[in-house]
Amino acid sequence: MKTNQMNQAIVHAAFIILAVFCLFPFLLLFMSSITDESAIVGNGYSIWPSDFSLEAYKYLWAQKAAMFHSYGITILITVVGTFFGLLISALLAYPLSRRDLPMRGILSFLVFFTLLFNGGLVPTYLIYTEVFDMKNTLMSLLIPGLLTNGFYILLIRTFFANSIPVQIIESAYIDGASEFKIFYRMVLPLSLPILATIGLMLTINYWNDWFNGLIYVTEPSLFSIQNLLNRMLVNIQFLQQNNLGGQQNLTANLPMNSVRMAMAVVGILPLILVYPFFQKYFVKGLTIGAVKG
Repeated sequence: MKTNQMNQAIVHAAFIILAVFCLFPFLLLFMSSITDESAIVGNGYSIWPSDFSLEAYKYLWAQKAAMFHSYGITILITVVGTFFGLLISALLAYPLSRRDLPMRGILSFLVFFTLLFNGGLVPTYLIYTEVFDMKNTLMSLLIPGLLTNGFYILLIRTFFANSIPVQIIESAYIDGASEFKIFYRMVLPLSLPILATIGLMLTINYWNDWFNGLIYVTEPSLFSIQNLLNRMLVNIQFLQQNNLGGQQNLTANLPMNSVRMAMAVVGILPLILVYPFFQKYFVKGLTIGAVKG
């Protein structure tokens, strides 16, 4: 009994240490964001600020109107993209999980093929801007991430095939249920773990996406929070690298390093707050195919 308790204590201590190591970068990030710029330049990054300062957050707060607007754009794109991304992925994964689907192997290969090859940036850009005319529209932030991700589809398909009993679907057929009713009333409620897992991945992808905004959006009113923070950082770098005459005093006071850390905090904080609500389903979704006792 004592041996088991000792082993359990060792395992708990090991996981506590591992958790501390995982949290350390976030703690260093936040502490650096509230450290005075001169202290960072002179002493480097520290776990405890030697000279406390909120100048970085004051600088960001001065741009609050643009930031709140960008947060709204990001939240809208994230919610809509996650919902429709899940819907499209699940609608494609469900028939692929059915062994009686004609040409199932060929369709699965086509989905897998997209994981290995893509059209490239230039053809993709030309199609979205010249053919579909999505430049400087919200669709340019939504559609590129909405088009089905083969990895997510294969994960959902595997969950459907391994975790949804065939007998349930067959009994629903006997009772006269349609395919849509089976999918909506029976398959989806039993698939919350994998749906929450893929939903969290889609949420992170949409929230952190800055590349689509960089190449498709030049209108400031359509900037997502990541694009806005990135452009603010580029502007600070430009001012510091191009000090001219009377601008030297102005640019010398810009908190470059602490602002960079504050931007990271502002960008990831909503995800950190949301993640605990998805954690239970996220862990279950990642164990698809596990042997049950």
